[in-house]
Amino acid sequence: MKKLIVIACIALGFNAFAQNDAKAEFLLNDVSSKIKGYKNISLDFKYELNNTSENIKQETRGDVVLEGDKYKLNILGITRIFNGKTLYTISPEDEEVTVSSDNSDDESTITPSKMLSFYEDGYTYKMDIIQNVKGRKIQYVKLIPMDTNSEIKHILLGIDATTKHIYNLIEVGKNGTKTILTVNSFKTDQPISKTLFTFDESKYSDYFINKLD
Repeated sequence: MKKLIVIACIALGFNAFAQNDAKAEFLLNDVSSKIKGYKNISLDFKYELNNTSENIKQETRGDVVLEGDKYKLNILGITRIFNGKTLYTISPEDEEVTVSSDNSDDESTITPSKMLSFYEDGYTYKMDIIQNVKGRKIQYVKLIPMDTNSEIKHILLGIDATTKHIYNLIEVGKNGTKTILTVNSFKTDQPISKTLFTFDESKYSDYFINKLD
């Protein structure tokens, strides 16, 4: 899960470094500007985790609704609701709700609210290959962590050249693990319930409420 909420998922303004590719910086700024203009974003995605040496291969699907720092994420049968201050993790299988503060200060985890902007700090970047995916022109940008102790070797961020929306993200770890997040559906400014990001404890009266803070 930690790797998923590595991904993804949007400070809008890049630090300029001499080693950055000017075209890549322009494209990423364009993506950020586009994302910043939406009131909310709804994503359906596929998540893949592969490590050949460890014989690990996992694939699942999920969906998330983002509005500013708030989000509601469904993945692996678990629902996470973040109202901007408190995170509620609901596990029907365990009949448990875990209540905690936002973990955005943990640099090793990219939360859904940062899913589409995590790359803005801590990486150098340059243009990579262009691929044609079902008639869509996908331009990849290669991101390399500035932290030499990072577990990430590099990340390839695929951007739809027409819409300037993120199509997929490929994270390659130094241990050989490859994590891929592919956006199957990208919808913006959808009508959403005013209570979407509100946790209603009365609906979980039979659940164990585990308050970590």
